[in-house]
Amino acid sequence: MYELLIKQLDAVLKDEKNFITNTANFSAFIFNNLPDLNWAGFYFYDGEELLLGPFQGQPACVRIRIGKGVCGTSALKRKIMVIDNVDNFDGHIACDSNSKSEMVFPLIKNEELIGVFDIDSPKLARFKEDDKKNIELMVEKLLYLSDTDIIKKLFSN
Repeated sequence: MYELLIKQLDAVLKDEKNFITNTANFSAFIFNNLPDLNWAGFYFYDGEELLLGPFQGQPACVRIRIGKGVCGTSALKRKIMVIDNVDNFDGHIACDSNSKSEMVFPLIKNEELIGVFDIDSPKLARFKEDDKKNIELMVEKLLYLSDTDIIKKLFSN
């Protein structure tokens, strides 16, 4: 499944460099092509906290402090977080009470934190090693093909 999805993602991102445009398409692409998801989207780092970006799913938390919840912890540690049961994650932020498992990818480019990509599922232990590995490849492709400087410009004073 992932081999085909990665090829399709290439076509989606092929001729566009705008990071916000690409993150909007990326979240829709993941949400509509992976089974058992109830949320897929981005939070952008403004220099102090994570702010909601393009997403698919129910309305979400607008701001997340670094180090708080799964997204804030992923951003702080700059580490992919795979949580089988969000109720067992100390400090989990429940934006959607239907979410049972979560996977978060920090967005790092040129050693700078850009934000995170977050996906949630209404199923416990939805995300496996294969999901983690392949979605990480897709996130890396998104970062490589996109001009992320737009995020810095958005949040510069």
